[in-house]
Amino acid sequence: MMGPAHSLSGAAAWLGVGAAAAAAGHPMPWPVILVGALICAGAALAPDLDHKAATISRAFGPVSRTLCEIVDKLSYAVYKATRMKGDPRRNGGHRTLTHTWLWAVLIGAGASAAAIYGGRWAVLALLFVHMVLAIEGLLWRAARGSSSDILVWLLAGTSAWILAGILDKPGNGSHWLFTQPGQEYLWLGLPIVLGALVHDIGDALTVSGCPVLWPIPIGRKRWYPIGPPKAMRFRAGSWVELKVLMPVFMLLGGVGCAAALNVI
Repeated sequence: MMGPAHSLSGAAAWLGVGAAAAAAGHPMPWPVILVGALICAGAALAPDLDHKAATISRAFGPVSRTLCEIVDKLSYAVYKATRMKGDPRRNGGHRTLTHTWLWAVLIGAGASAAAIYGGRWAVLALLFVHMVLAIEGLLWRAARGSSSDILVWLLAGTSAWILAGILDKPGNGSHWLFTQPGQEYLWLGLPIVLGALVHDIGDALTVSGCPVLWPIPIGRKRWYPIGPPKAMRFRAGSWVELKVLMPVFMLLGGVGCAAALNVI
């Protein structure tokens, strides 16, 4: 999938979680619904950190480009070290390590730990990074081009500061789901895990599939490209993605938001 579809699917997924949480008796305060959807939209771009041409590679200028190169090399090294006889030879690390359930869980756990032990500045950093990615994904036409980078960063920084201030107020969500002392913002890892997994599922629908289950071996492959039957797959950026899936994500997101807010 392309960046906009990934971000839309991430936002829709979190809004669906909000609807499910409300039905289960753990309703999200509206700031958690909003912030979680934005974080999930941004996190749904993050697995492409192994691809130097992806949206995330230019989101933070030279820093993200360098990081993408490092992650690509790391992913390729892990692929070569763990591949089985049935896994094909390849020249890069795209759609390997960062496109697995294990990576999603580790990144989410790391984010939650940072939020708990790093305090307010860690929370602000997490919000800023994912606000940038959400803007790049959801407003990709307006955010394209290096001339807009500074504006995107300023908007993301301002949004992160305002949203953190709102969440800090009693009852607004810093303790949502995890209510014990010292567990403020523990939930921030959840939309990050969800966003990464939604990205992987989206990529699994394309012609190349996605090795979501690594390191669990399937047959003679450890990097088995999970996906539906080939007749049901599509190419990234095709009309199926643009004309069918993206409107569906918008519709599902709207319904999920309404249910999360108890409007329906």
